[in-house]
Amino acid sequence: MKTGHEKHAASLPTPRSIRRACSKELYRTAKRLKLYVPPELVKRAEEVYSRRVIEHLLWVHENRNDRKKLADWWEKELSGEIAALWNVDRARLAAAFRDAFGG
Repeated sequence: MKTGHEKHAASLPTPRSIRRACSKELYRTAKRLKLYVPPELVKRAEEVYSRRVIEHLLWVHENRNDRKKLADWWEKELSGEIAALWNVDRARLAAAFRDAFGG
């Protein structure tokens, strides 16, 4: 039988749920940029983002309730690569992500 703490402990997300969350966040980011991003570039960005989240899964999971810390991590770790992929200014992309993500 599980104790009270174990019963309410969040389990690690599945790869599918990670991909879906990354997809939604990037969609919202592109929408705030008011920029058309071709589907193949969105897909490549989703792959990069979800792969990086999986690589840092324990840290991301531990900080799941701290949106500011997660947005800072995204800006430091991913914004440059996705900005180059989408051919947009990194600062503008980071600001759009932070607005969409809520951090």
